[in-house]
Amino acid sequence: MTYNFVRRIAVVAALTLCLVAAARADIIEQILVKVNGEIFTKTDLEARQVAALRQPGQQLDLKSDPSDAQLRKMLDEATPGLMVNVIDEMLIVQRGKELGYKLADDQFQTILENIKKENKLETDERLQEALKQENLTLADLRRNLEQQMIVSRVQQNEVFGKIAVSEEEARRYYDSHLNEFTTTPEVTLREILVAVPSDGDTLNVGLDEAAREKADSIRQRAMAGDSFEKLAADLSDAPSRANAGLIGPISLNDVSPDLRKIISAMEVGEVSEAVRTPRGYQILKLESSTSAETMPFEKAREQISERVFTDKRKEEFQKYLEKLRSQAIIEWKNQDVRKAYEKGLEQAKAAEATSK
Repeated sequence: MTYNFVRRIAVVAALTLCLVAAARADIIEQILVKVNGEIFTKTDLEARQVAALRQPGQQLDLKSDPSDAQLRKMLDEATPGLMVNVIDEMLIVQRGKELGYKLADDQFQTILENIKKENKLETDERLQEALKQENLTLADLRRNLEQQMIVSRVQQNEVFGKIAVSEEEARRYYDSHLNEFTTTPEVTLREILVAVPSDGDTLNVGLDEAAREKADSIRQRAMAGDSFEKLAADLSDAPSRANAGLIGPISLNDVSPDLRKIISAMEVGEVSEAVRTPRGYQILKLESSTSAETMPFEKAREQISERVFTDKRKEEFQKYLEKLRSQAIIEWKNQDVRKAYEKGLEQAKAAEATSK
């Protein structure tokens, strides 16, 4: 656990710089929602919003005017998903506490010692100073760590630990995703290119014919026993001449259909006819080739289990969250926040449907 981790879980104290225009000491805290009696306040929301806007990829200038249109747009985009995460997190933590999960004193002390060691904080006083710089107390740190631990244990014990991949499911996945376990054919080639000099947009028949005759002559020398590699290094107009004409290995899927047809009909060591291409006349020699191979089901079983398990984990966890939501008593005290939450649910469902 690194110092950056402490930063990530910090309750951001800079709210007044970007979301609050005046001091709030004399303002009664506004409750936005109660989830099974547990409150979530406007201050809680503001802290989450600032933390969300400080995530990588977001550009947030804490000195900017809170009414800035760009900042408001970013908040409007972030809040729906944020509220869904907030409610789900509250429900999961509540469930974990019902199951008796908590961060034991010895576990917390072990984490603290790791934090101190990894960040070279030799004493408790140094740790307290580091936390203070992030506007955190030791109690704040423990509460955040405990929530993360509870969420993880609920996920594992209530959902993930109950998921299994049957032989039938694995076989069905394998049969419908054979391409994922099949290698593509690859070839290694050597080429000699005789370029056709450009004559504007008009084909110069004389130049083209001269290039074709030169290509045929080079091919005849190769067929007569001259080293293809030396011919390529000495006579080719392609950049590959620096490597004696070597190309590849390359996937046959990356080759144009016309060339693929020619290459597929060749034997290893065979030299092709001179082929007219947009660059000129190309002569190919097939150095080596591999055919497509499909991994047997028995060897692919572990990979299949991981992929199917990942899909099932998402699906089952979503069902678990929907169950918790359906059983919860959610009392909304702010209709704008409620609308944002409902919008977040719709966005999540749309994203899930798209991924299927």
